[in-house]
Amino acid sequence: MAVTMPALPNAYVSPSHLPMSILRRLPLRPLTVRHRFPRRRFATLAAARQDTAVWTPTPISLIEPAAESLFHISIDVSDSPDLAASYTLPGQYLQLKVPDVDKPSFLAIASPPSLATTSGAFEFLVKSVAGSTAELLCGLKKGDVVELSSVMGNGFNIDKIDPPADYPTVLIFATGSGISPIRSLIESGFGAEKRSDVRLYYGARNLQRMAYQERFKDWESSGVKVVPVLSQPDENWSGETGYVQAAFAKAKKIGSPKGTGAVLCGQKQMAEEVTSLLVGDGVSSEKILKNF
Repeated sequence: MAVTMPALPNAYVSPSHLPMSILRRLPLRPLTVRHRFPRRRFATLAAARQDTAVWTPTPISLIEPAAESLFHISIDVSDSPDLAASYTLPGQYLQLKVPDVDKPSFLAIASPPSLATTSGAFEFLVKSVAGSTAELLCGLKKGDVVELSSVMGNGFNIDKIDPPADYPTVLIFATGSGISPIRSLIESGFGAEKRSDVRLYYGARNLQRMAYQERFKDWESSGVKVVPVLSQPDENWSGETGYVQAAFAKAKKIGSPKGTGAVLCGQKQMAEEVTSLLVGDGVSSEKILKNF
């Protein structure tokens, strides 16, 4: 008796319903995991594992404008000593969640680690971007509670450009809110006063968008020469214009490439072009520090 098998891909026909003569001619194939467990189940299990971070509720203690579209935000971590103590190196960052929003925002910590241990605070410089978690964060007020992940990242490995006697030149580059972890680096101290040439090239569209101007004097006193660079200045601006990589290319003045280190944070194009300039001048790529 002829038996016609339906041409259905991945169809399953019970062997008990087929004559023995047909069963003898059927190829034997091992039952695979794919047959037993639909892919949808694995996708669900994978999604369930994605959010494994430990979140700590913390209140906002201060929120105020820092510059156009930038906000200074301080978060009280005094009731979370383990979280505060986990911040040990300038350049580290964490994730932050605002109420009723699942998608977190990655933020570099702007304050030095010492502020977390002495005052129980994390400070951030946050750019308000339309439609983002950061925009919602900037719209909150003092007392509102946000959730913080554990501190992440290796920070800026300053050991690579120490001791100061061996690396007398340190060139620092930042654009926009990328100045945030650079503030932490400068105010944590990295022996700038013991080095002969420490420059910070800090780029923004104009002075209205340049945060931390009130700190420049203190940074200069610590041994860091601040070079503001404006891409769209007004007619009264007499300083550097364009982009930080162009301002650096014009100045150069690297005395000893082997004794030079660099720290970068900001736009990808800036980081790539500055790295290319430095390496082209003989600076070791291992001495060019980034926090991500």
